[in-house]
Amino acid sequence: MSEVGSAHRGSRSGRVLRRTALGAVLMVLLLVGGTGFRVWQVARTDDRRPVDMIVVLGAAQYHGKPTPVLRARLEQALELYEQGLAEHVVTVGGSQEGDEYTEAEAGKLWLAKKGVPDSKISIEPTGSDTLGSLRAVGAMAKENHWNSALIVSDPWHSLRARTMAGDFGLDAWASPTRSGPMVQTRSTQLHYIIRETGGLLFYRLTHAPAEVVGDGLG
Repeated sequence: MSEVGSAHRGSRSGRVLRRTALGAVLMVLLLVGGTGFRVWQVARTDDRRPVDMIVVLGAAQYHGKPTPVLRARLEQALELYEQGLAEHVVTVGGSQEGDEYTEAEAGKLWLAKKGVPDSKISIEPTGSDTLGSLRAVGAMAKENHWNSALIVSDPWHSLRARTMAGDFGLDAWASPTRSGPMVQTRSTQLHYIIRETGGLLFYRLTHAPAEVVGDGLG
């Protein structure tokens, strides 16, 4: 084998490897960029429509009082309910060690004070993250023969939550809140778009939650 021929083949192999590596990098960038664009796109959309139930994803509460994040979601759910888009509201979310109330119970108390009949509010106090909560909601929906839901959370969380709900057999749409701490500044918005892009990709790969305790975005 001549040195010239060996060098030529080595150079060609090197070019193939570089092109393969470049192609792989471009595919990853396209996947991440495309997912980020969808997170942003769905965040800007309000798909409110008649459904069987409105599902309010939990966030932190203190002594039965919703934090600003949870209150913004509850205000959105109340608006949807008062528009007659669903007869039932489901509040979800568990509790941290030492809590007297669950997030679901705090949500129900707030809605009841705003005039929503107790018989129209169901609680699902299990689950420490979005995946666990929506799994429980899917089981509740099956028992009650509910098939469709409006998911109420923060805008950047909408796509991942809607995807999870669909995986548990629900026809799910998102109607995110437009108020609260999660949407106040552009830096906050960018932070959560990046976070949710990673969380959604992680979920699609593993079907596991990207858990962050306390913000309801697990």
